[in-house]
Amino acid sequence: MSQTFLDRTLDNLRGAWRELRDSPVVRGLGFDESQTRQDRWREQIADCLARRGGAVSARARAAALGHDFLRLDDAGKREFLHLLVNEFGVDRDRVAAVMADWTAADDLAEQALLETELRAALVPPFRLILKEFNSLPQGVKFLVDLRADLLRWRKEAPGLAILERDLKTLLASWFDIGFLELQRITWNSPAALLEKLIAYEAVHAIQSWDDLKRRLASDRRCFAFFHPGMPDEPLIFVEVALVNGIAGNVDELIESKDDDLGATGKTPKSETKPDTAIFYSISNAQAGLAGISFGDFLIKRVVAQLQRDLPHLKQFSTLSPIPALRSWMNRQLDTMAKGEETGLPKAIEAALTDCDDLLGPKPPATSPDGVSERTRANIEYLTAWYLLNAKRPGMDTAFDPVAHFHLSNGARVERLNWNGNAKENGWNQSFGMMVNYLYDLSTIEKNHESYVGQGKIAVSSAVKRHFR
Repeated sequence: MSQTFLDRTLDNLRGAWRELRDSPVVRGLGFDESQTRQDRWREQIADCLARRGGAVSARARAAALGHDFLRLDDAGKREFLHLLVNEFGVDRDRVAAVMADWTAADDLAEQALLETELRAALVPPFRLILKEFNSLPQGVKFLVDLRADLLRWRKEAPGLAILERDLKTLLASWFDIGFLELQRITWNSPAALLEKLIAYEAVHAIQSWDDLKRRLASDRRCFAFFHPGMPDEPLIFVEVALVNGIAGNVDELIESKDDDLGATGKTPKSETKPDTAIFYSISNAQAGLAGISFGDFLIKRVVAQLQRDLPHLKQFSTLSPIPALRSWMNRQLDTMAKGEETGLPKAIEAALTDCDDLLGPKPPATSPDGVSERTRANIEYLTAWYLLNAKRPGMDTAFDPVAHFHLSNGARVERLNWNGNAKENGWNQSFGMMVNYLYDLSTIEKNHESYVGQGKIAVSSAVKRHFR
């Protein structure tokens, strides 16, 4: 399905740019069809940079260049981009001359002028080409997808890293939170948008249209950020369940249909107003915007929106995976097997050894239901220690990426959930363990400051009880 709508997006982009390419302005440019394609690219790029004929002509030339680029295969695109970077990068001779003049200047006013000139000299000409693409129809989406390709080619085309970093800087400025619009997505939203939700869901796969309809029911909410330059493309979206009590099992949460979820929360019936919003899935929809964070703003904006729309909600919590837990355990056991120091407390090493039969490259084909009480206690103990104490190398921040995200936003580690995700991927990631991060509005700022400034993690007494 994803390939279908991606193909349609690319076809629409080609069509829009073909119309600009075939305009009288471009037809009159007189390109020599006998030229090698690299010579043609050089001429096209130079013409775009010269901006002869004004903005309309420059836009048409950029469309012609972009249309030709879209027709290339991956190898051709890399060839084009290498030419762009290598031949239209920073003029280092000019930079050196300006720096020499600055060093020789003995007047502050003259130095200030030279600093302005130096800043201009450090802007590579290829950035101007990227900005020309930005002005074209669907040009923002083109650049986002271009960066996704650059990230995908990092190993095979390391020479394009400078272009990727420059493009990231541009996108970060264009996708400032002030430009983004929060929209609720419902079952009545355009079918093309709903199709993208199915394709982009990265945490809990949407299995069918019926599954999607359930996730957009009256006791559910879905919100996404959109950008004016990509009005039909969600940037990031969050799925929310409205329940009574904090939910602890994601399968029951997603699949429930106004039935009692027991200890994992109850879906609200018509006569019962929910008191809790559970954020159970946050998906980044655009690979080209990796490293440009919207998630923290999204959650806070959605909480504010839900408070306005549903004032009876009292709790805001996630039901989150622990994606790196088992791989972290495996690495510690490997280190121990080599006789090397792990730096872990002896009690943690002992708990890891007790779980040895569950670890390794391929865990046994079992599920949390078949685990002994002793092993369960060990896994819960290891999970609590991992979330609160495992750190990124050389940093005082949580090793687990999901934990780091929510703790940075001011959440509290609220509750561990045994058998929270009984599906195969949940077992392979974390032996089915899931965690609730609670967003207590009265302590969010304090928690954020403590975590970011001092590495202190807010944690509930229920989680502390897992320690021995």
